[in-house]
Amino acid sequence: MGSCNSEITHDVPPYIRVYKDGTVERLVGTEVAPATFDPQTGVSSKDIIVIPETGVTARVYRPNNLVKNSQKIPLLIYFHGGAFCIASTSDPKYHNSLNLLVSEAKIIAVSVNYRLVPEHPLPAAYEDSWAVLKWVASHNSGQGSEDWLTQSVDFSKVFLAGDSSGANISHHMAIRADHGLLGIKLRGIVMIHPYFWGEDPIGIEVKDSVRKALVDKWWQFVCPSDKGCDDPLINPFLDLESFARLACDRIIIFVAQNDILVERGRRYYELLIESKWPGKAEIVETFGEDHVFHIFYPDSEKALDLIKRSSSFINQV
Repeated sequence: MGSCNSEITHDVPPYIRVYKDGTVERLVGTEVAPATFDPQTGVSSKDIIVIPETGVTARVYRPNNLVKNSQKIPLLIYFHGGAFCIASTSDPKYHNSLNLLVSEAKIIAVSVNYRLVPEHPLPAAYEDSWAVLKWVASHNSGQGSEDWLTQSVDFSKVFLAGDSSGANISHHMAIRADHGLLGIKLRGIVMIHPYFWGEDPIGIEVKDSVRKALVDKWWQFVCPSDKGCDDPLINPFLDLESFARLACDRIIIFVAQNDILVERGRRYYELLIESKWPGKAEIVETFGEDHVFHIFYPDSEKALDLIKRSSSFINQV
């Protein structure tokens, strides 16, 4: 709800308004779907408090047809999108998408409910995500508290994934992990329409000054600093050497033709190839679609293809 007695200090369409009295009005991404069994996909989910001190939670997903203690399967750690300021693990769009992916890929998934801007300024989202990764890693030795992880996860097959700002987080988590730091093996990253940016426009951004200014405004809202859109959190392209520290073997980048962020996804792929990172990268472009179309239209043929491609990447031998 908006504030009736206060002027707007930040208006960041189409996401959020902040009022002078401190009221935060989120315009989208506020819907809630409960964690439960989904009969259409045969996937169960539950919410776990990971960090009681900060209230950070995660939603854990598991295919219902697993044979207890006899089947170890890959683990996907997922970071949702929303420009760091909206959405959650209980957003129906993300909940439904993960049900589909878990069912298709036959994996365990941990969806990270990191804290949002502006109540929790960056780098809170990154710190929360890192804390959840460490919590997941604690299960590798059987010391963790979540049975679905200790009983069913093959910790030699751990993947990171995310869309938009969540893809951005996955990049930074893989660099932070470095090889062997977590005590688990990060095999790969599924990056969907990654939210990277920069001060200087590239490609279609040069002609699309309206959308360029809009994305500039989003980042300046969530991370106000004198570095602007060249802050290393949003513009990793200024530090090519950092790519060599990505602690995984493979990365797949999904981009959408009509997405204003498409040039950044393409550039990320190019830099992976140019860098000293020894892994294998691939890029998949969906033509005629815009940013995170698979979240908004999960039953479309192209969205289902994205799910299948992600599943194939995760289960690649």
